Amino acid sequence: MRSRVGRATTAAVLGGLLAAGCGSSSGSGSGGGNSETESSAADKGASTDGYPVTVTDCMGAETTFTSAPKNIVTSNASSLELLLRLGAGDQVIGTGFPPGKGTLPGRLDAQAQQVKVLGETVIPKERLLGSGADLYIDTFASMNMGGGMGDAPTEKEFEAAGIKHTFLKSTACAATSKSPVTDLSAVEDDITSLGAVTGTSAKAKALVDGMKSKVDAVREAVGGTPEGERPTYFFFDYDAGTKQPMAVCNRQIAHAVITLAGARNVFADCDGDYRQVGWEDVVAKDPDWIQLGVRDRGSEAANDKAFDEARKWLETNSATKGLKAVEEGHFLRIGSERTTIAGVTNADTVEEIAKTLYPGKAGRP
Repeated sequence: MRSRVGRATTAAVLGGLLAAGCGSSSGSGSGGGNSETESSAADKGASTDGYPVTVTDCMGAETTFTSAPKNIVTSNASSLELLLRLGAGDQVIGTGFPPGKGTLPGRLDAQAQQVKVLGETVIPKERLLGSGADLYIDTFASMNMGGGMGDAPTEKEFEAAGIKHTFLKSTACAATSKSPVTDLSAVEDDITSLGAVTGTSAKAKALVDGMKSKVDAVREAVGGTPEGERPTYFFFDYDAGTKQPMAVCNRQIAHAVITLAGARNVFADCDGDYRQVGWEDVVAKDPDWIQLGVRDRGSEAANDKAFDEARKWLETNSATKGLKAVEEGHFLRIGSERTTIAGVTNADTVEEIAKTLYPGKAGRP
């Protein structure tokens, strides 16, 4: 029997993890994707070779595949997006936390909208077990959702239903990591593992190589900047609420994104993935730059409005209007999902942050 990872995620943290497009706004895609990273079943390069494939969960328990799964259910839009980018979308039969229309780039959006929604939030236990899936990809680790949503199935229940249960370890294992996350290797490993499991290893390699190329270029440009000369950086999760800010800590993938871009996460001393802090804590840090981390509304116009609202709040709130970054207008309008959710666009965000903070070294934003 496989081990279960610990129940370490709070409802507030869940709000951050849901980010991969839970909105329902209509409109054109807001960008953030590149044509070379979008794929369909026709170009995925699937193969029957390479099996058996064995993957592990956060505790090291193994799951082995002797062939590619045919009926995959994803816990949320982040794992769904990765499968679509790999060209394994035709193997997905359902998802929870579906992406809002227009929140994925290009044809990925149209493909995502065709996937059956098994739950607008967490998939109900009985619906998941009765879905006909042969694989469930979990982004949230083993969480007791409460609030009438019911418990996650046990490993015995998954086994009885004929469902293999795997995780996006870069996200699911973040809170239990023993050291700060400072690179994208866990994300790249997830993509590689998904490629091996679904028979799309060639596409997975191409995606990972593309990410590494972008990050390596940034590292070459700004990686030699002494720690004390790196600008300080605060990720403002506007959608998590303004009464008490939610800090991204050193086990969250955003910390790696910020660090790789040549900045210093002002809450790098916070062990874990997320933590609620007070505005007095942010004021004490007085960051050089603030990212307006709003979640994708599904259109460029709606996103611009949300960015404007987040900036206005900081500029008019008595606790924050005197911050150095606010007074100097040092804001980055970069969406939450591509920063805090493990995926291909993490590398794009590293590049964009670096270009903004180091225009003379990393190029113009």
